[in-house]
Amino acid sequence: MIALAVALSLGASLPDLPSLPSLPPIRRDPQITYVDRAGAVIGVRGGRYAPPADLAKLPAYVPAAFVAIEDRRFYEHAGVDPMGIARAIVSDLSKGRAAQGASTITQQLARNLFLSNERTVERKATEAVYAVELERAFSKQQILGMYLSRVYFGSGAYGIEAAARRYYNKPAAKLTIREAASLAAVMKSPVAYDPADQPAANAARTRLVLDAMVETGAITAAQRAKALAQTPKVWKDAPDAPTQYFVDWVDGQTRKLLTGPLHQDLVVETTLDSQLEAAAAQAVSASVTRHKGQGVEQAAAVSVDAVGRIRVLVGGVDYAKSQFDRAVDAHRQAGSSWKPFVYLAAMESGRTPDTPVVDEPVTINGWSPHNFEPEFMGSITLQTALAHSVNTVAAKLADDVGRDKVAADAHRVGIVSQINTDPAMALGTTLVTPLEMAQAYTAFSNGGNRVAAYGLERIRVAGGAVIFQNRPTPPTPAIANPPLSELNQMLRQVVAVGTGTKAAIPGYDVAGKTGTTSDFKDAWFCGFTGGFATVVWMGRDDNTAMRGITGGSAPAEAWRSYMGYAVRHVAATAIPPGPPPPAPAAPAPTETQPPIPGLNDLLPPKT
Repeated sequence: MIALAVALSLGASLPDLPSLPSLPPIRRDPQITYVDRAGAVIGVRGGRYAPPADLAKLPAYVPAAFVAIEDRRFYEHAGVDPMGIARAIVSDLSKGRAAQGASTITQQLARNLFLSNERTVERKATEAVYAVELERAFSKQQILGMYLSRVYFGSGAYGIEAAARRYYNKPAAKLTIREAASLAAVMKSPVAYDPADQPAANAARTRLVLDAMVETGAITAAQRAKALAQTPKVWKDAPDAPTQYFVDWVDGQTRKLLTGPLHQDLVVETTLDSQLEAAAAQAVSASVTRHKGQGVEQAAAVSVDAVGRIRVLVGGVDYAKSQFDRAVDAHRQAGSSWKPFVYLAAMESGRTPDTPVVDEPVTINGWSPHNFEPEFMGSITLQTALAHSVNTVAAKLADDVGRDKVAADAHRVGIVSQINTDPAMALGTTLVTPLEMAQAYTAFSNGGNRVAAYGLERIRVAGGAVIFQNRPTPPTPAIANPPLSELNQMLRQVVAVGTGTKAAIPGYDVAGKTGTTSDFKDAWFCGFTGGFATVVWMGRDDNTAMRGITGGSAPAEAWRSYMGYAVRHVAATAIPPGPPPPAPAAPAPTETQPPIPGLNDLLPPKT
């Protein structure tokens, strides 16, 4: 094998050489590509390598950048560069060890496809032989396409598409000349020339790539000057990192739908809105950072639209450090964000926002709730009690209307977790997830309809037919009027004058409820506008207390920061009033004495 490689490196003609061994089979595990509601890639699961890059869909300067710096004679040689191979082998033999270098693009592909990175003369010779066989079996375009789909760019990115998304948050087809050169610069060493971690080293080598592109005629000197004047944004962290919580969740559902092993590439279309996701992730991350001194460690956020589509799902502040999805898998006490279910039961039992109540000490089955504020408010209305999250009133209310009814109402609008019915349940001791809370609050936002929140729309073969079409459960009526309109009236007041004023968005119809557990372990803001509900939770993974963080502070601030963008992005409308109240019953007819037959005959005649 070594003799054959030496012969190839010295330029021996193929007919003079012994027959070459057959190529091993090229293997690539299928991938599942997840896309958002606009068709943009948000994540890939399954195999490491993408299909061969389609050079026809890339700007010509993208592959040209790699050819210029890695293998200028790519279109001229037959898989190996004879002079380069000869120099490398002579160097290896003289040093008594193998050294990297002098490999053509085809040789690099052969190594990626069939061999290891072991530095031996035998491996290099086999690499050269396989390169020649690749040139016999495939066109130059095919070889370059396979190469670009398999090379490693650092930071977990294999292939040009993954690298373009990782460093520049765009598909490879939209790379600029400067960005393409920057990625080609990584080939020398993904660690030493990583655009995010080694920007100075990468910039210096990018200049060399641009020079090589001019020398090979791939670009003009003017284009090089323009590229050098640019400073493209390089993402320090993977720009799609926040979406990976959602991708993990939908991937689990996808795998359950597929029977048997994966044999072909698939595309899964989802409900996620990448722009909203980025805004939500940035808002909660900034709030966590701002309140870190008060012990805030983690956050989650979920947005659900009027028909149940999950538009945002943020499962934590740093996916790279922790893949635990707090939006889906963290069951935490709801605190006072549970109270709307108590008040819904009260409205359905005949009370109104103006019903008078008294904030005073109360004991139920030996349990005495305490308010956040030490002073009792005395005689107030239910609307005031909810706006200021008065615990004594909520506890008495649940006891009066029946905690079983509160639980039934919560389940009816979207809570799926088991609900405890002890006296403290009125204050949110039930463990729930942000996802189910968003599902339940959606019924308040969309006119009173229960939704089944979902994230998967359809599955199709890459470039082919749809093999699964989700048919979600349509929204079903769950809250009638006047209870719905009365509850929403009170939840508007929470934001207008109550504990949720930091969530107010001027000019928009928003409502919601704060939630804080008594020991500050959990803080929530659950709110909505017309047909769009968002829940924000903050806390710590070890379930220890934060310091003074209430639902009306950090979570409400993050909610407003994100929703201030979301209401414009989704063109939010006013909260719908819901179904018309039932018509009043018609009065019962008054019974009258029927006339007695022949009575007129007994009356005297009129004169």
